[in-house]
Amino acid sequence: MSGTQQDIAEEKTFFGHPRGLMTLFTTELWERFSYYGMRAILLLYLTDQAHGLGLGESLGQAVVSIYGASVYLLSVLGGWFADRVFGARRTVLYGGTVIVSGHLCLALPSTGPAYAGIALVALGTGLLKPNVSTMVGALYEQGDTRRDSAFSIFYMGINIGSFSAPFVVGFLRREFGFHVAFAAAAVGMTLALVAYLLGRRTLHGRGDTPPNPLTAADRPTMIKVSAAVVALLGVVFAWSAWRSGGVGPRPVVDAISYVCFLAPIAYFVMLLRSPLVTPVERQRVRAYIPLFVAAMLFFMLFEQAATTLTTFAASRTQLDLFGIEISPEFFQSVNPFSIVVLAPVFAVIWIRLGDRGPSIGQKFATGLLLAGISFAVTALASSVAGDNLASPLWLVAVYVIQTLGELFLSPVGLAATTVLAPRAFLSQMMALWFLAPAAGQAITAQLVQATEDASDTAYFGGLAVVTIVVAVVVFALAPWIRRHTDVRDSADVRETS
Repeated sequence: MSGTQQDIAEEKTFFGHPRGLMTLFTTELWERFSYYGMRAILLLYLTDQAHGLGLGESLGQAVVSIYGASVYLLSVLGGWFADRVFGARRTVLYGGTVIVSGHLCLALPSTGPAYAGIALVALGTGLLKPNVSTMVGALYEQGDTRRDSAFSIFYMGINIGSFSAPFVVGFLRREFGFHVAFAAAAVGMTLALVAYLLGRRTLHGRGDTPPNPLTAADRPTMIKVSAAVVALLGVVFAWSAWRSGGVGPRPVVDAISYVCFLAPIAYFVMLLRSPLVTPVERQRVRAYIPLFVAAMLFFMLFEQAATTLTTFAASRTQLDLFGIEISPEFFQSVNPFSIVVLAPVFAVIWIRLGDRGPSIGQKFATGLLLAGISFAVTALASSVAGDNLASPLWLVAVYVIQTLGELFLSPVGLAATTVLAPRAFLSQMMALWFLAPAAGQAITAQLVQATEDASDTAYFGGLAVVTIVVAVVVFALAPWIRRHTDVRDSADVRETS
């Protein structure tokens, strides 16, 4: 046993786990409180004519969508910095500091700092998001049976933070205004940083050094690649500004949308044409494409909790549940609450079904089908209500159905990515998985602007039909996907002898 492992074994424990888990649990709980608190009120702030930025409804929804897309897009960068430059521990620290700065900017009553704050929170979350989970795994040696339960405890912290934030921040927004609510999100992230810094010793050096640091020989190439990427982004933004007729939120939305569309295409082309990918691995990559499309469409609908469904909650829904006044933000707590209730049920079902359970393709298709049904329910709610306000129970049902879909699709996403990834490109395939929600939200950013004159019934109903049709196609492709998933490469080192 190494010295570090002996230190971990001899210290006091947190529910039988290393104390470092408590540090990361507390950090992530408050970071998620911060993130979901801001997310719950961001659209309301952007579109409020009296106390916010006064954007139009569709442009505000596009900005929030592209903010969400940027978080996932920048998560790829966050993983790279942790692996090659800073190590996971410092990347998390720097990301948290940037997030606090962003929330403080949003707490200022001015347009310029508001946009800077949105950008900073996206950047900071991208640095932090992929690396806290990595550090949880690093607390345990290979084969440690406590690892799975550690992630269960860790995800409980995520759900506590994401469940409580809309209630607290929504209340503060209603009683004291947007800037006090944003300040509360800043306080949440500050508490996360304090917990992280105070618990540094409990991590016993985990994540202190990058696992694959840049060498002196690598740096000139990385500088050239970085310069090329920055130049390309500049060209894309300039073209977007020219098309939009000036500088403002719209060209930024368009530019980031184009990047989110092109990045996964570039990844797939690279994977399919690389000489490092064997013929069998190339078949697996092709089998991954319909799964990626399904995930992209699923997250396109799922992440509209912060955009179109927030608008529906604020302007088309009775904000009274069983005689209790509620805020539009309340509905965003339904998903984490449902996760806590339903996740153990799903775990028992999958264990009992064993090999008789649905395949990866069938799980993806079912998750996508449920997302489509949730939007069909929203369209029905709009149609039934007509010119009146819809019952809040409609939206509660929508979020519960989406949670069911999430439990089918999301947990197997990374597993499917790992199974189908070429050996030479495992890390890049992990990055590709993050690009599915990025591309999905980029589509939303364009769609809400293109359909701003459509009724709620037409918008939600149209998306429901498209999504359900694609889900049926993925169901039909599931046997083909399974055959490629089960194919063995003669050189496949992922098998155990």
